Amino acid sequence: MMQDGQSLENCPVRQVMQGIFGKWSTLLLQALAERPYRFGELRRLVPDISQRMLTQTLRDLERDGYVYRKVYATKPPSVEYGLTGLGTSMLTPLNDLVVWATDNFAAVDAARQRFDEAGKA
Repeated sequence: MMQDGQSLENCPVRQVMQGIFGKWSTLLLQALAERPYRFGELRRLVPDISQRMLTQTLRDLERDGYVYRKVYATKPPSVEYGLTGLGTSMLTPLNDLVVWATDNFAAVDAARQRFDEAGKA
C-alpha cells in the first residue's frame, strides 16, 4: 500500500510513467521538442523503429495528451505530429533525467558487467 491508501497496482505515478518511458517514447518526445514532424520524417529520424511501432508509440503519446496529430487535406493526406502543452511541460524534467542517464551510463554499464560476470544473468 502507498501512503495515501492506494495500492501499488493503481498508483497514478506508475500510470503516467509507463507511458513516458516506453522503449521509443522518450526518443520521440525529444525529437518533437525540436519542432513538429511528419510521420515519414520521424521514421527517417529513428530508422531502427518499425512503422508499426512508430504508429503505436505516437498513438499512445497522443492518447496520454503529450502529442497532437494534425491531418492536412493533401493528396495523399499528410500527417504532422507535435507536442501539446502537456508534452512541452514535461520536457524540463525529462531532459534532466536524460542528462542523468548520460552522466551515469558508465556506472550502470559497469554494474551490469559485474552482475553478468558473477553468473547472475
